Amino acid sequence: DLTVFLAQHFEDAFFGSQLLYNMALGGLAGQNCHCQWGLSGILIGIVVIAAAGVFTAIPVFFDYFAYQWYYALCWFWFGLGVVILVFGIIAELMQGDVLAKKAAAREIDEENASAPTPYIMIQ
Repeated sequence: DLTVFLAQHFEDAFFGSQLLYNMALGGLAGQNCHCQWGLSGILIGIVVIAAAGVFTAIPVFFDYFAYQWYYALCWFWFGLGVVILVFGIIAELMQGDVLAKKAAAREIDEENASAPTPYIMIQ
């Protein structure tokens, strides 16, 4: 069947590589992307909420754009900011500290330890 054949080869070509699957945005962000989805969501949510507040203050205090559709847009942007903020908080709580690495130290064998060999400059 052609659809099964295409689906299998499409899956092998794009999702077969575990490395590609593990990278952020399916590899679009690159291998070294340490994406901070939670923190980004929190900050963007706060900025969107603040912008919605500023744009709501314009008709309230200055009597410009005092239309019902304008108020509806301000409420929409406020709601979107709240949704982004909540998802950012949830992502941060579930994800934890992504960049925290565990210590990879080795214990020193004190009995067989020696000082490093000094560097001798060749003239």
